[in-house]
Amino acid sequence: MNWADLGTIAPVVVAVLVAAAILIVDMILPGRRNAILATALGGLGVVAVVLLAQAGHTGKAFGGAYSLDNLTVFLDFLFVSIAILTLLFAVDYLESRGLPLAEFAAILVFAVTGAMLIAGSTDLLLLFVALELMVLPGYMLVAFARRDPYSTEGAIKYFLLGSFSSAILLFGLAYVWGITGTTRVDGVAAALAKVVAGGPLAPGLAMGLAFMSAGVAFKMAAVPFHYWTPDAYQGSPTPVTAYLSVGPKVGAFAIALRLFVGALGPVKADWLPIIIVLAAATMTLGNLVAITQDNVKRMLAYSSIAHTGYILVGLAAYAGGQQSGISAILFYGAAYTFMNMGAFAIVTALQRRPGVSSQISNFAGLGRRDPWLGALMAIFLLSLTGIPPLAGFWAKAYVILAAIQAGGWLTALAVLAMVNAAAAAFYYLRVVSYMYMRDPAGDTEPSSPGVLFRAGLAVACVTTLIFGLFPAIVTAAKSAADALHV
Repeated sequence: MNWADLGTIAPVVVAVLVAAAILIVDMILPGRRNAILATALGGLGVVAVVLLAQAGHTGKAFGGAYSLDNLTVFLDFLFVSIAILTLLFAVDYLESRGLPLAEFAAILVFAVTGAMLIAGSTDLLLLFVALELMVLPGYMLVAFARRDPYSTEGAIKYFLLGSFSSAILLFGLAYVWGITGTTRVDGVAAALAKVVAGGPLAPGLAMGLAFMSAGVAFKMAAVPFHYWTPDAYQGSPTPVTAYLSVGPKVGAFAIALRLFVGALGPVKADWLPIIIVLAAATMTLGNLVAITQDNVKRMLAYSSIAHTGYILVGLAAYAGGQQSGISAILFYGAAYTFMNMGAFAIVTALQRRPGVSSQISNFAGLGRRDPWLGALMAIFLLSLTGIPPLAGFWAKAYVILAAIQAGGWLTALAVLAMVNAAAAAFYYLRVVSYMYMRDPAGDTEPSSPGVLFRAGLAVACVTTLIFGLFPAIVTAAKSAADALHV
């Protein structure tokens, strides 16, 4: 490693230093939440500035294992935004339950560091190491409320199933490495192009593809590898659930872009049927089960599974010959981040006081007893439904349009996506109807979130509106997609 490498991976280095600084500040000033929060938010702000300075630049580090390009910068900005919003939403929740902020912030930043490393990984081994750096802190975050048996149960299930899926993914990477003789993404693509030219896939390569598909599908919570999601989401502290619903999911799709698009692009005709089946099953089952839920937190968990299916439609469109499928994935990931975190933040606000559940009955009359929170929740839910002109509408429109342009079986997949989007309106609008058409039940005391929490909600809402009314981020998504050179 040399100084040039350090400059290329500067955002990752700064993020690691920020996590270390949080712990040091906590040791020097124990219990000073304002100092800890200032260190965490200020440090993440520095990471964002470094990323801004890198925008438009390209570079390699570690002999080509890490690549700085527009895709890396786009995803890193998204991961930093996720970390900042999670911290803003978590402060009041952690304080009311006596949970330590410093440990939470440090673990969160370490997790985001792993996600940032995924974004730039162009080597199979580095990609796997970065994945583990992202998910291992996630296990700790799920179990952060260690005295809550549901949190412990969710963490154990997440850890056990996550460990198995990581092993399966590693087996797949090993098969591909053994057949191609390289771990570099571009080297794998070149080797596979020769394999494809020579005839059908070898059994070993097909086995590797199956293992990798299963491993990545688990990380993004695609059916039938989704069983950990509802329990892990419901058992986690709600700000952690907000993070889990977007952070690891976007990280998993970053892996899919670097792995399936970058390395396995030459054999995309072979993995296209797998993606079609995963997309169809994921969005259909996610929506069907979400309809039956009376717990909003659990409903949003199954909803996140359905959104994984929609994003997979974009990946299928790419495999079907539409390059616009990649930019559709990136735009969907960005739009989904803000609208879904905003929805979970409202649940967090209602649970600010311990003992308040996330049952849908607790949302009754929210539009009257706290008009600001009610209006924001309505905006986020309408966006998740796909109502124009909000961000969620354009997100679904881009992936569906890419699938239609690809033609063939993907046209049927696009139709299924539209049917699922219409079905999802039932459970999203059901919450809206409770907020504005039902009388408050039980304790109607307003949640009164703090200033930082309201600032985070404002950012999530404004971004959701801007992405919908002025979806200029599509240009950034297309620029990031072009970095894959496909």
